[in-house]
This record gives sequence, C-alpha cells and structure tokens, in this order.
Amino acid sequence: MRLRRHAGLLLLFAFWAAPACVLASQTSAVEASAAHEDATDAGYRHPPAALQALVDAPTAPRLSLSPQRDLIAYMRTPALPGIEVVAQPELKLGGIRIHPRTYASSSFAFVDDLWLQTVADGEEQRIVGLPQPLAIAAMAWSPDQRHIAFTQVDAAAGRVELWLVDVTAGRARRLIEQPLNTVVGSGVQWLPDSQGLLVQLRPEGQGEPPADAGIPSGPNIQETAGGGGVQSLRTFQDLLRNPQDARVFAHFLTTQVARVGLDGRIAPIGTPDLHVGLAVSPDGRHILRQRIQHPFSYQVPYSRFPRRIDVIDLQGAVVHTVATLPLIEGLPTGRDAVPTGVRRIDWRSDAPATLVWAEAQDGGDPAVDAEVRDRVFAHAAPFQDPPETLADLSMRYAGIRWGDDALALLTEFWWRDRQLREWRLAPGVAATAPVLLREGSYEDRYADPGDPVTVADARGFRRLLIAADGESIYRIGEGASPEGDRPFLDRQHLASGETQRLFHSQAPYYELPQALLDPEARQVLTTRESPTEPPNFFARTLGDAGDTPRALTAFPHPTPQLRDVSKEQIRYRRDDGVELTATLYLPAGHDPQRDGPLPLLMWAYPQEFRSAEVASQVTDSPHRFNRISYWGPLAYLAAGYAVLDDPAMPIVGEGDAEPNDTYVQQLVGSAQAAVDEVVRRGVADRDRIAVGGHSYGAFMTANLLAHSRLFRAGIARSGAYNRSLTPFGFQAEERNYWQARDTYLEMSPFNYADRIRDPILLIHGEEDNNSGTFPMQSERLYAAVMGLGGAARLVMLPRESHGYRARESILHMLYETHAWLETHVRDAPPRAEEDTTR
Repeated sequence: MRLRRHAGLLLLFAFWAAPACVLASQTSAVEASAAHEDATDAGYRHPPAALQALVDAPTAPRLSLSPQRDLIAYMRTPALPGIEVVAQPELKLGGIRIHPRTYASSSFAFVDDLWLQTVADGEEQRIVGLPQPLAIAAMAWSPDQRHIAFTQVDAAAGRVELWLVDVTAGRARRLIEQPLNTVVGSGVQWLPDSQGLLVQLRPEGQGEPPADAGIPSGPNIQETAGGGGVQSLRTFQDLLRNPQDARVFAHFLTTQVARVGLDGRIAPIGTPDLHVGLAVSPDGRHILRQRIQHPFSYQVPYSRFPRRIDVIDLQGAVVHTVATLPLIEGLPTGRDAVPTGVRRIDWRSDAPATLVWAEAQDGGDPAVDAEVRDRVFAHAAPFQDPPETLADLSMRYAGIRWGDDALALLTEFWWRDRQLREWRLAPGVAATAPVLLREGSYEDRYADPGDPVTVADARGFRRLLIAADGESIYRIGEGASPEGDRPFLDRQHLASGETQRLFHSQAPYYELPQALLDPEARQVLTTRESPTEPPNFFARTLGDAGDTPRALTAFPHPTPQLRDVSKEQIRYRRDDGVELTATLYLPAGHDPQRDGPLPLLMWAYPQEFRSAEVASQVTDSPHRFNRISYWGPLAYLAAGYAVLDDPAMPIVGEGDAEPNDTYVQQLVGSAQAAVDEVVRRGVADRDRIAVGGHSYGAFMTANLLAHSRLFRAGIARSGAYNRSLTPFGFQAEERNYWQARDTYLEMSPFNYADRIRDPILLIHGEEDNNSGTFPMQSERLYAAVMGLGGAARLVMLPRESHGYRARESILHMLYETHAWLETHVRDAPPRAEEDTTR
C-alpha cells in the first residue's frame, strides 16, 4: 500500500507528552528547535556550504574497454538531476517503472559525454556529430570494434533513438528514424557479424495508450483455491491493480523486433508482441525469444508472469519451442526454492547454436530430500535430437563460464549453508566426468581464489581466457587477508591445481586488475588508488624491471578540501569472541590526545553469517581512496564529526541455529564493542555518538535505539520496522512469519517503540519501490513513537524511491541529518547516569 496524502514534503517533529526522564535529556533539543526550522515547513532546505560542496563535486567517468582491448571509451555522467526531472510522469506497472513519454524504463542518469582513448599511447580522440544535449542510456561496441552503438534519450521529443559511432572516423550519426522501446532491456544488441543490430522498436501505428474512462467496470477480484501447500510470496511493489493497469502495461511492453543494418535498413522479425528477452546465437542464425503471456497477476511482477520461450530465425519463424512456463505466484519456503521447469536459459557462448538451461529435480523445494536437485541440459540446433544432460547437481545451478569443447567452469551453490562448488567440464568431449576444482563457503573471503577472467571473442561473446598451454586460466580476486584486501592476478593450471601469482597489490596503494590486454597476461589494465589519490587507470607490463605502471588517466581529487582526513582500519572484539572490523575517519589535523574526543557518527549495515570464524574476517582495505560522497556518513567529516564507517554487525548462526533468533543480542553486542573501542581510543565520548543506516541499516538503527541506550540519536533512511508487514521473509531470513513468529516479533522495533527513548530521524522516499521497505513503514513507526511520547522527526521525500535521485532531495537529506546531529549529538548535554540504562 502506498499512502498519497503528502502534497509536499512532510516534516513532523514531536516530543510532547514525553516521560520526564526523556524530556530532561532533550533540553538542548527543545532550545535548538528554532535552528531546525518549523517542523511543518515544506520547502526544500540546503545544508551548510561544506556539505553542499560534496553534492556538486565532479564524478570520474566510467570506462568501456573495446573487444580487442586496445581502445577505451570513456563516459561521463553529469551532476544530479533537478526535482523537475525526477518529478516527470512515471508509470508503476508490473513491478517496473516506465517513462510513458519515451517508452523507456525509468532512469534519470544519462551519459552526457563520450570520447575514446588509445591504450598504447594514451592519445584521446573526440567524437564529432554527437547529439546535443547528449543523453546516452546504453552503449555497446560492435564485435569487430569498428562501431559503437548507443541509445540516445530525447526527452523533449519523447523518444529513444539509435545512434552509431564510426570508431575510425570518430563520427556519430543517427542510424534510424523509428524510435526504440526500452521498457525492458537496452533495446539493442549487436549481431555476431558486426553488420547489423537486433533492436526492439515501438511498433508503427501503435497509437496512444488505452485511456482510462475513470468509471470502474466492476470489482477487482482475486481468489485462491487452497490445497497447494505453503507458498512464500515476497512483498513486491508497483504491481498491477486492475484490468486497466493490465491494458496499459501490455501497451508499453509491446515491441517490434527487427534487424537494422549499418545502412539503416530495417527488416522486421515477426510481429509485435510482449517481448521480455531476446538473445542472438553465436552463429547469428537464431534468436532465443521470451514473451510473457496472459493471465497477468496482481500479486507478482512481470518476471513471474506466464511466458513462452522459443527459438526463431531471422525472419521470425519459430524453429523450436523450448518451454511454456506457468504463472509463478509463490514458491516453497526457503531461499534455495526455485520454480520448476526451464530456468536460467542462454546460449553456450563457444558453440554455434546450443542452448543450456537448468531444471529443478526436487520440485524446486529445498525441504525435499533429493540426490539431484538441479539437472543442467544442453540442446544444439537444429533441435531435432532430445536435449542431453550436461550435469547433475546436488545444489542449485549458478551458471557456466564457457571456454571451448575441452573446458568450461560450472558453479553450483546452496544458500542455506553458504556452500559453493566449482566444476571443470569438457562439454564437447563425450564421457568426460566433471572434475571438482573448488568447494567451500562462499562467505569465506580469505579462501576465495578469484573470478575466472573472460574476454570477448570475435563474435562478441564472453569466453574464458585460456593460456597457450590449453590448461591454464587466469583469476582476478580481492585478495582478502587479515591485513585487508590486496587484489591479485593469478594464473591457475587446472590439471595440477598449481597457481602462479602474476600481480599482487602492494601498500601504500590499492590496485585492482580490471582486464588483461593480451592472451598471456603480459599487459594488464588496473585501477590504482590510495587514501589521498582517487582511482585512476594504469597499464602495466608484468615482469618488466621495476614493473612501473603507466598512467592512462589523471582524474583530479573530487573533494580536495577533505584530502587530508585521516583513515584507519581498526580491529576489536565482541564479548562472545567474534572479531570485528571498522574504518575510523577523523577530520584533517585532529589529534584525539591533543584535541580530545569529537561527536561521532556510526553508520552500518548488518550481515548474516553461518560461521563465527568467517564473520571475523577483515573486510575492505586501509589503502583505498577516501571517497567522501553525499550519500554515506563520510560527508559529516566536513562538519567536524568523527565517523566510524561500516563497523561489522555480524549476525551469526552456526549449525542448526538460525542467525536471527539471537539478532537483537548480537546486534547490541556488536554496537557495544564498537562504542567501547572508539571511547577507549579517545576519539569519542559516550554522550555524543549517533548511529545511522539506510534500508536494512535503518532497521538496525531503530533496533539499537529500542534495545540499548548506547546512542544519543539515530538516523534511519528508507527502512522497514514491522516484520509482520514482510511475512514471507526479508533480507536473509527465509522462514515465514508463521514459522518463526517470535523472531519476527522480537526483531521488529515497531513492537518496542515505547523503549525508543533517544531521538530518531526517519527519512523515506514517498515512492519507495524496494521490496519490503514500503513508505508506510516509516510513517507507522513515527506515529508510534509520537503517540508514546518519544522524540522523532519524519521526512518524506516527494517523488523519491529507495535511493534518492533529485539534487533538491539530496541537499535536503543532508540538511536534515546535519541539523539532527547538531541538535541531538554535538550540543547534547551529558546524560544522567540513571538515564543511560534501559
């Protein structure tokens, strides 16, 4: 349910009728309320200049490496859009958000500059003929690297256009006049021969969307016959509500598939339909097409609607029907539950036209005992013989990285115990048994061997980069260790298991391999950064004397005024022995021994683990750039606060124990350990510490205020606070409300609103589309705290979703948070001893 009664920005602040002990501790808050403006003032506000400067700081461009890995395309994204852009009309249908004027998915961040650079010499090339104003939604290199295709959003004309860049000439041109439909997907992909593109067009003569007469044709009815057993149904947003919604949704989802040549000629493929998936085969002769069908549902998003999966030719004729899948309105209980039938279907990237997919053999139910849970099938064109079994798995299929007939890597996983296995397959060699390469917990960062490196082949399909010996692959990993992350590049000989380390990041830098520039890994593209140097791209020649990296970019420090803030990765221990990690930031020049403690903001996000040993592992790196953005807590360094960023809040459940059954105890224990550590170090005092978080971090914040007196105030953004409103699971909780009623109730801070005795700031987007964090969650918690005499402020941001997008909204978020911290933390008087206990 979405409440729409807010005509503007609703700002409410209440601490009347509070108990005497609460009012006594909030004296400074009352005196300072004038500085925070009238609580009912609905205008957008600006934070202090030091915070506003972070919103306007430049962002570094994104990079796209060419297929031959010798050219780079850089894409710059402009500053935040204004509220007038974010507030443009938007449809919320079938679980997605649509811009009805442009027939595109809802987005407000477009690339406004595009240029090229040669890797060998660093020479930059500007592109002439780009549309103005430039607003690129998606771009893709042709497999032969001669062209770049991109989609240009012309909001004024109400269309998405297809453009083409001639790379050699450095010139852009619009390829076709007919507009695209990008409601689902980018709307464009290259054909393997590089001579054309597969596109989704707005059908000619489609007409206007179905009009709503405003007069109901009858009630909206749903019915379940029962008898089907327990089916978990998550809380989804933006669903269809009535037949009119369904008609409008079908209108905007209808596309005409076509082939577009480099000369701009359009060859329609089939007829307009509700396409939700298109993938051309590596040989360029077949298209894997997925279409949704009726009946639609009011309970789930379009991704669970009935669908038909076919293979068609380039004229649109059906070559083979793979499956007709039913509506999925529920699944068995558990995060390892999956639908029955064809799942995760795609082309084998190293074969001309072979489909590969998985099907559950246990009914999709993790509670069923089954030796084989998933079976992986392969089916080659012309699809006359039956599909062959590629692998039988005891866990869930997670995908395959293809190399050649003798080498592919298959991954399976089981979420409940966080286990993962990686197998070597020989998909083109008959009677070759799979070989187990890796087995263990995917939570174990220290044991992670890294991700296999893939590169685009001559047809544009990703394949494993295999060394000349035919037996070795390359892996890039984060290199987690007790000293922090140290990224690496390895060559692994699969037959022997021997690994050779080719590159390892060294202090004082954090350097991450991004791509290999040649088949034998002599040249590597990396990003390098340090606490005071922003990430920049470098080319390295491995094995050279000195191994000196060559800079390709020199992006400036986005916030030079905060260059000298101090950063330290700290370790401390929870009472139950779990080792914890956090990153401590202090304003530039601050010496706790000389200057004393500062007000401190702690910002966190809890995470569940199945092992205390893994939960104790160090995360992040002390050598990463101090990226101080407006979104996270580091912004408040500019206002003179100390910040404890991402202090570990592990919720551990080993063996048969469920992590969340002791959620509150573990959460408070982690917070207590963090507070004790910053106080021990002299960087903060117990009377001036705030806690905050976004989404699940907001849920954490409310729980810490409800179950402890560790913090003077809390900032909770876009959270959920009543778990009975997410009854079929949330975050990592896979049991439903009726299976774990006590856990759901104990974890819900709404049920303990009478214990929230320290002020809480609630910020929420009025149109939050995240599953479970309905805006009502913040509204109801605010009403409860207000009615129980607590101190709270509710800020509802108009036209904002789970992440805030408009510049005005971001500035106001900073204003509210800064004012809250100033009032309730920096200027708060010491609490009486009796007022620090529950």
